[in-house]
Amino acid sequence: MKQFTRAIGAYCIFYAVFASFIYPQNTKIALSDAARRMQSSIEYLASDELQGRLTGTRECMVAAEYIKKTFIQAGLQPVPGNDFFQTYSFVAGAELQGVNELYIKSGQSNIKLQTGEFIPASFSGSGHFEGECVFAGYGITAPKLHYDDYDNLNVTGKFVIAFRSHPDYMNPRSDFEEYASYRYKAKVALDKGAKGLILINPPHPSAEDALPQFKYDRAPAMKNFPVIFLKRERAEILTNELGFSFAALQDSITHLKKAFPVKALTSKMVLDVHIALIEKNGVNVIGRLEGTDPSLKDEYVVIGAHFDHLGFGDEGSLYRGPEKLIHHGADDNASGTAGVLELANQFGKAKLNKRSILFICFSGEELGLLGSAYYVKNSFVPVKQVVSMLNLDMVGRLNTEKSLIVYGTGTAGNFKKLTDSLNAPYKFKLSQNDDGYGPSDQASFYGEGIPVLFFFTGVHEDYHRPSDVASRINASGEDSVLMYVADIARAISSNPERPVYVNVPKKGSDKGNAWKVYVGTVPDFAFQGDGFKISAVNEGSPAQKGGMKSGDIMISFGGKKIANIYDYVYALKNCVPGDAVEVIVKRGEQELKLTVVMGMK
Repeated sequence: MKQFTRAIGAYCIFYAVFASFIYPQNTKIALSDAARRMQSSIEYLASDELQGRLTGTRECMVAAEYIKKTFIQAGLQPVPGNDFFQTYSFVAGAELQGVNELYIKSGQSNIKLQTGEFIPASFSGSGHFEGECVFAGYGITAPKLHYDDYDNLNVTGKFVIAFRSHPDYMNPRSDFEEYASYRYKAKVALDKGAKGLILINPPHPSAEDALPQFKYDRAPAMKNFPVIFLKRERAEILTNELGFSFAALQDSITHLKKAFPVKALTSKMVLDVHIALIEKNGVNVIGRLEGTDPSLKDEYVVIGAHFDHLGFGDEGSLYRGPEKLIHHGADDNASGTAGVLELANQFGKAKLNKRSILFICFSGEELGLLGSAYYVKNSFVPVKQVVSMLNLDMVGRLNTEKSLIVYGTGTAGNFKKLTDSLNAPYKFKLSQNDDGYGPSDQASFYGEGIPVLFFFTGVHEDYHRPSDVASRINASGEDSVLMYVADIARAISSNPERPVYVNVPKKGSDKGNAWKVYVGTVPDFAFQGDGFKISAVNEGSPAQKGGMKSGDIMISFGGKKIANIYDYVYALKNCVPGDAVEVIVKRGEQELKLTVVMGMK
């Protein structure tokens, strides 16, 4: 299951933790043949050999081959005119290439620095840059907090030098926290007309002067705008011009909780940055089981799960140990993958499905729903012929209370009645939610107007940690979940009337979030172009009322240029419910001006 970052969490709900009453690991229960098959698949997919199945790696491709082989054994066929594999490319990371150098020219000094004394941010623009410098405190503009490091400061055409963190750094619940991100500070500096941003470690609360790790953040770079981290000890040459130390500057700002005016510097910086994006391929595995009814077989039910995980946990891991360890991903989501394989086996043998069924195992889910997002835009069958999508993500840890969470029960008019009625023999303690969005692959289908159901047995203490191993799977419990899902799939496949899609209105929630406004846009996380691409808008949302549509690319919000998802999130910080904001979107070849009235979370 995809874990969203704080910025992305501004748009998507993360689910409550159902970590108690986990199925006892050592309980001996006679397993059915289906449970044994699923446990065997989970043990292989979550083995050390497959090293966490990170999308784009050899091990993820080995897992894909295993899925394809199992599909063939189950009697599935590729969609006519296609292979079992659907390959897509994605940006997997960034790396420094070529010349990366920094010259500081101050007075008679001319200091050349190499990486190790400074490091570009992974989202920095590349190129050759020259300019004078100006110090701007923490590089924060926060009107709501009556604080502005740029007050009466002209930074046009100059490098801004700023501290990392924020002036209320000793307060873990400070309102300044939301203004401390590097992307935010870079966006502010760019909007103020700066040439680039240079971030240094403040002297307090720690004298440590380490550079942050060069780490790709999965959003496009800031074109023609460099952002680097510079060791404070190397930047201290500038304090000779300031007349006092960085420590004195920080102490003044911290004490006053207001920006401290500093005269412009005569120092000049010459900077070369060269960053290259690393492209890799991901793959979806797709098998088809043709329906038996001549009038219904051209319609499809999709049964899906993602088979990728975190590899060694470089991104998305909640593990904080010193060693790099394999994140096995037994529950997340070898369990869902094994469930799809078992359903393929059962349906493939029975051949009683009236509608055709597509069994799809996606990669790229942990990187932002990449595989499913690519599939719905490049579907092997017309999207309008897909009547529903059933998604299995983390279905291997059914607890002793038999708690089963089902999302999407409001996405078709009959789904709630269906899930309730078919639960009678299983007696699951159902927790149902109407919404079709959320951090898993069903969201990609729901954004295309397809009814969805998403099944999972809850988040637990091993989630996104190396300890999510096969021995902790409740295979018997997963078997019962799979029988329930199979009943639902059969019912949808056999009913002559297809489920009627419902766009579920978004309910206000997440009151603890730093962003109090609600817009109702759903991001396209696979988009790598300039702007913020919208994959869907929520029913009844301010975005929908303002005229925004799926596929729009937002390029301006409230007069601020929007180059990526981060720019959009930062622009929202300046809004309050009721604000009427001009939004410019690209729709095909057109640029449209819309007015969106901010809602309240």
